[in-house]
Amino acid sequence: MTQARLARRESLKAYKREAVLAAARRVFARAGLDGATIRAIAQEAGIASGTVYLHFPDKESIYAELLSASLADLHRMMRAATRDAEMPATEALLAGALAFYGFYRARPEDLDLGLYLVHGFKPVSDRPGSLTPELDRLLNGRLIQCLAPLGEAIGRLIGSDAEAIRRESVDMATLIMGCLLLEASGRMKMLGDTGEAVLRRQVGHVVARLALRTGLQARR
Repeated sequence: MTQARLARRESLKAYKREAVLAAARRVFARAGLDGATIRAIAQEAGIASGTVYLHFPDKESIYAELLSASLADLHRMMRAATRDAEMPATEALLAGALAFYGFYRARPEDLDLGLYLVHGFKPVSDRPGSLTPELDRLLNGRLIQCLAPLGEAIGRLIGSDAEAIRRESVDMATLIMGCLLLEASGRMKMLGDTGEAVLRRQVGHVVARLALRTGLQARR
């Protein structure tokens, strides 16, 4: 086989793989992970079911690929927002939180993918045909990476207490997701506020609390 033919074959293979992923995203959005089937994904992509299996062993692997790519994009956005080494820790924390929030505000389908793709809030791992432990660990690792820029900013504020940094990072992520969910459901507007405004206020409160904690520790 010539190099040109080999290149065309690889290009076609990559094209079909991307077509499967794009079709799966649409099918998951309509039917959730439980309701999606390889047949439905193949029909959406305009290919045979067997072609899907050439790229992915099952729908859970497709879901994991989509979510992993989404989390990688989130991590890159957060790193870009906090990469300035001269940025004060308080500004870095706000920038990282706003980047997290802004990513999902701009890409609500990714919020669906990560949180309620399965038509409810029951974890994917608790459902029949769930992700394998290996895929679950991979996705958890991606999520931990996304929280790292927040943790680094928090660490600059309170020092090297790893457990305190973990708790504060999880609290911050929970706050951000709460703002996103209230906004996505329309409840935030009904309450006369916006997710970004709430987030800015709460990050300010967190910074003040951490500064107080650090000051109290320094006086001991």
